[in-house]
Amino acid sequence: MEIVFATSNPHKLSEVRSMLQPSGISVRSLDDFSNVPPEPVEDADTFFGNARIKARAYAAALNVRCLAEDSGLSVDALSGAPGVHSARYAGASGSRDERDAANNKKLLAAMANVPDGQRGARFVCSMVVADPDGSIVAEAEGYYHGVIAREARGAGGFGYDPLLWLPDVNKTSAELAPEQKHARSHRGQALRQLLSRLVVGK
Repeated sequence: MEIVFATSNPHKLSEVRSMLQPSGISVRSLDDFSNVPPEPVEDADTFFGNARIKARAYAAALNVRCLAEDSGLSVDALSGAPGVHSARYAGASGSRDERDAANNKKLLAAMANVPDGQRGARFVCSMVVADPDGSIVAEAEGYYHGVIAREARGAGGFGYDPLLWLPDVNKTSAELAPEQKHARSHRGQALRQLLSRLVVGK
C-alpha cells in the first residue's frame, strides 16, 4: 500500500514513516510532486476539521489518496489553549525550530503562576485519509497525556515535547527514545487506529 502524507513538517513525516514501515506501507511526501498546491486555509475550530480540509484538498489536487493530520497541545489551565493554534501560538516567524522555541517560551510564561496540581495537558492528533473524490476513507484521533513542566527538558522530539512532563517515567516527551515516544504518543495512537481501519476497509 502507498499513501501520501500531506505535511510540510519533516519531523512529522519522519515519525509517520518510521511507524508505518513495519506494516509495509510506503509513505510519499509532498516533495515527490511537482504540482503541489499552496497549503489550504485551516480555519476549522477542531483538529479533525483542519485535518479533513488538508486531506481533501491535497487528495483532489494531486489525484492520489492522502493522509493529513492536525495536532496540537491542549492545556487545562488555559481552557484548552493553544489548541488548534499550537503551531502559531506565539505568532513568531523564522525557522520551524525558532517558532517552536517562541511557542514554548510563551507557554512557560502563561503557566508561570499555575500550581503544580493544575498543570494537566495533552497532545491531540487527528488523522484523516481522503480520496481524490473527496470521500473520507478513514479517520482517527489519539491523545498523549502529561503535565506542563516548569522548564524545557530534553533534546529529542519537536514542538512542545520538551514541556510535556510524564510523571510515570519522570521524563519529558523530549527525553524519550523514539520508540518509547511512538508507543505512547498521540500520533502513534492515531496512526495505529487508522491503520487498522484501512486494513479492514472501514
